[in-house]
Amino acid sequence: MENKKEMRTWLDDLNLKHPLVIAGPCSAETEEQVLKIAHELKNTDVSYFRAGIWKPRTRPGMFEGVGALGLKWLQKVKAETGMKICTEVANAAHVKLALEHDVDLLWIGARSTVSPFIMQEIADALEGTDKPVLIKNPVNPDLALWLGGIERIYKSGVKNIGAIHRGFSTYEKTKYRNNPEWQMAIEFQNKYPDIPLINDPSHITGKRDMIFDVSQTALDLNFDGLMIETHYDPDNAWSDASQQVTPESLIQIMKDLKIRKEGNTEEDYNKQLDNLRAQIDVVDNQIIELLGKRMKASDGIGALKKSKNVAVLQSKRWNEILGKMVIEGEAQGLSEEFVLRMFKAIHQESINHQEKILNG
Repeated sequence: MENKKEMRTWLDDLNLKHPLVIAGPCSAETEEQVLKIAHELKNTDVSYFRAGIWKPRTRPGMFEGVGALGLKWLQKVKAETGMKICTEVANAAHVKLALEHDVDLLWIGARSTVSPFIMQEIADALEGTDKPVLIKNPVNPDLALWLGGIERIYKSGVKNIGAIHRGFSTYEKTKYRNNPEWQMAIEFQNKYPDIPLINDPSHITGKRDMIFDVSQTALDLNFDGLMIETHYDPDNAWSDASQQVTPESLIQIMKDLKIRKEGNTEEDYNKQLDNLRAQIDVVDNQIIELLGKRMKASDGIGALKKSKNVAVLQSKRWNEILGKMVIEGEAQGLSEEFVLRMFKAIHQESINHQEKILNG
């Protein structure tokens, strides 16, 4: 993609003194509900009011949105509060209706981004629009697929582009609804630093009490803003009740978040340092999780050896691992001494696990 810096223009034109905030209910349920939430968010740091009009659900029979009727409600939000409005589009018909109702910003959801066919259909319908278009990461952790979707929108002539990081599905059980895979967002920023990147802590966490921490991590990693689902009665919301916060809670979250300000050389240094340390914290947590998984595998080996009365230490296998890891480590710029010390410690912990099972 050429001239990527122009993609940041729409964000710069807002002249914000803080990160971008997009907030509103997961789903537009009634006109009264939409307007009540919007008025509670009026005169806050929220720049765009969001509401899902068409809701792609995992299974049929669930609430799938009020449809085009909700666009009239969003127009009332704009007229009564002066707030900019936005919604998700999932096909060409959605795009046409949203543009006809002068929706200020459109986003494309994770279930759409995963399909190049759908993305091309939406790109064709968006051709030439000056509205900002944000593309969520696909449900699966595939950076190329995410970038491919963005490129399709860009090639249709849309210049006001951004990306939304909403986490990724995983078959493994984690504390998140959608695993953030922060390293992928970091790689995205490194490849395209001039494309605004928005974090969606609501979909990442699936739990309102985790939204602040994920939001802070995102800001520490220099994300450009947040999309947070907000409802005046979240426990009784028609969709995704557990991940929505009240307007009062959102306002408090925005007050408590630490924003890294630009300034003199020393402040710039501290900002860069905080960013790098935040990246390290993310990777360190992943290392611990991976080591935990490795030890669970060792426990399985210990149980298998116990059932067959086999000794714990297998010297040939151990030497093969060490040799391979030294070579892999060198390719990553790691010294042989470090790799040997690290894997000897890991091996010892693995032996301890297996001996505990054998002698248990």
